[in-house]
Amino acid sequence: MINLLEIFEILKADDNLVTLAPSWADTSFTKLSYDSRQVDADTLFFVKGAGFDPVYLEQAVQAGLTYYVAEKTYDVSCSTIVVKDVKRAMSLIAMRFYDNPQDKLKLLGFTGTKGKTTAAYFAYHILRQSHKPALLSTMSTTLDGETFFKSQLTTPESLDLFAMMAEAVKNGRSHLIMEVSSQAYLTKRVYGLTFDVGVFLNITPDHISPIEHPNFEDYFAHKRLLLDNSRAVIINAGMDHAEVVLEQVAGRDLDTYGKDSDNRVVTSSAFDFTATGKLAGQYSIQLLGDFNQDNAIAAGLACLRLGASLTDIRLGIAQTTVPGRMEILTQTNGAKVFVDYAHNGDSLDKLIKVVTTAQTGQVFLIIGSTGNKAESRRADFGRVINHYPELQIILTADDPNREDPFAICQEIASHINRPVTIEVDREAAIRLALSQTKTSQDAVIIAGKGRDAYQIINDQKVPYQGDWEIANQNL
Repeated sequence: MINLLEIFEILKADDNLVTLAPSWADTSFTKLSYDSRQVDADTLFFVKGAGFDPVYLEQAVQAGLTYYVAEKTYDVSCSTIVVKDVKRAMSLIAMRFYDNPQDKLKLLGFTGTKGKTTAAYFAYHILRQSHKPALLSTMSTTLDGETFFKSQLTTPESLDLFAMMAEAVKNGRSHLIMEVSSQAYLTKRVYGLTFDVGVFLNITPDHISPIEHPNFEDYFAHKRLLLDNSRAVIINAGMDHAEVVLEQVAGRDLDTYGKDSDNRVVTSSAFDFTATGKLAGQYSIQLLGDFNQDNAIAAGLACLRLGASLTDIRLGIAQTTVPGRMEILTQTNGAKVFVDYAHNGDSLDKLIKVVTTAQTGQVFLIIGSTGNKAESRRADFGRVINHYPELQIILTADDPNREDPFAICQEIASHINRPVTIEVDREAAIRLALSQTKTSQDAVIIAGKGRDAYQIINDQKVPYQGDWEIANQNL
């Protein structure tokens, strides 16, 4: 529950209050919502989004709504709390409403263009050895360590986020591991939140489009906000633009890892590696690729600060698998099938390098690109593919949304310097590639969707079996 006096104090302290109705002292709320379909007389409703339709507010008033928070007033018979920034208000009010659950958990946040999910899974498996972590991940979320469900957003909206935190506290969880996207800071989903440890994994151009970030500088700046809002930070010293990040955190409580750091992998093979520094020792790992070994080091350093022992770290890394991340199947002819969520140029490049090192025969790549966002990926895919002239390319649909998937494939193809096959039906594309392998040294790479059991078409999630499931049925 929260009352209007508390809301007044929160908004004034944040310099976010414009006007508040004079009868505020006697009113309290037992529910918060930004969905007009989920309101009643006890609900405080938040009007968010540039395209908000006032009709929804009218419907909410008819359902009994008495107060709403917005950046302007609307012509409805309902009291208004006018603020400068409704997203800031949502986050801080939600904190208080849910009794500040963030103060009852150790918070670990991962940001980076790629690797957030894998690093979060490493951290979850490390911490679960001796603690009771909750996990908010792109791939899966658990608030009790037993029930897992698919996340809708990489970082949930603030009202949902603090509700989830409160549920984790209620379930006796001790830690919360989160993926923190650039959108989380752009849309203020984590406004006012301080992490115990923030980890910056890497940065490459991505999420640049009219509805996301206008340019790389904006994207990078929003990524770096995690560092300003973390008590301690872990930085990949070997990543692009590391000097900018390290300058930003100079003088802070800091660990680095990777190239030019004491905390790094010194020797490795496919399924084990040896580290030096704070995590010195040998580790078994199920996820292929030196980038996954780096993710493991990053997670280990973070968890070491949060109460994990070296034994916990070693066991957790060895136990970690991630649905849809570098999953390997074997066809009846011995050829390998690699299912991976790689969905931008840099992650695709690293995936291809791992596969072509392991498999020396003919390699088929199935890939598409999302519609109506991250449009720069299409040229990035072409540039990466051109570095591997031996690859056989099949372009297909990958969450085309409101765009024509064939047109998206044609755009990707326009950046590739050799002929490609376009098969828009993703299931048919997978079957086609699997039918082309001949020997145990051949491989099929299915990139983009991992185990996602849907395709986004016209703003709807249309059921889809998932890349792994289709490949497994057609081995």
